[in-house]
Amino acid sequence: MHPNPAFRPDAAALLDHAARIAFAHLFVATPAGSMVAHAPLTRHGERLRFHLARANRLHPHLDGAAVLASLAAPEGYVSPNWYARPGNQVPTWNYLAIEIEGVARALPEAALLEQLDTLADAHEPRPHPWTRAKADSATIAAMLRAIQGFEIEVTTIRGTAKLSQNKNAEDRAGVIAGLQAQGNHALAGAMADWPS
Repeated sequence: MHPNPAFRPDAAALLDHAARIAFAHLFVATPAGSMVAHAPLTRHGERLRFHLARANRLHPHLDGAAVLASLAAPEGYVSPNWYARPGNQVPTWNYLAIEIEGVARALPEAALLEQLDTLADAHEPRPHPWTRAKADSATIAAMLRAIQGFEIEVTTIRGTAKLSQNKNAEDRAGVIAGLQAQGNHALAGAMADWPS
């Protein structure tokens, strides 16, 4: 995480940000070496849940393992030309990044179904979202045999919100305008919404 304390968000808000980002890199040190899996996360109280294909090479190592989940978004390049006085600046990168450490535990089928329903509910387009009720029960049963749900009991959360908080209002406005012009609306929006 970035060493500047100005870029450290409140730890209480980080699980909410993680749920919004939703897609994580999951790192585990295993007897077969370091491994990473990529999975969407959902928040369930103070814990996070995800699922993996049982065929994933990390699957047999996860239950009871220490896990590091890394999430990053939005992010993007910041040009010195976007500042009021570009000659006094250098290029940089703005981003929101979260690291969550904890222990992974295998979930029973009912909790896996809850995770899948939560995931769909959070990301399905409206006004006519897909729900599990629209799927054939045989299809759901086959899918459940192929995946395993896990829950992360969170022990540590770290975050960086490097969103030009160390710049004055004029420079921040210039960066937001530059990002909008480049089509990076997510990062521009995060900067505009973040407390300065």
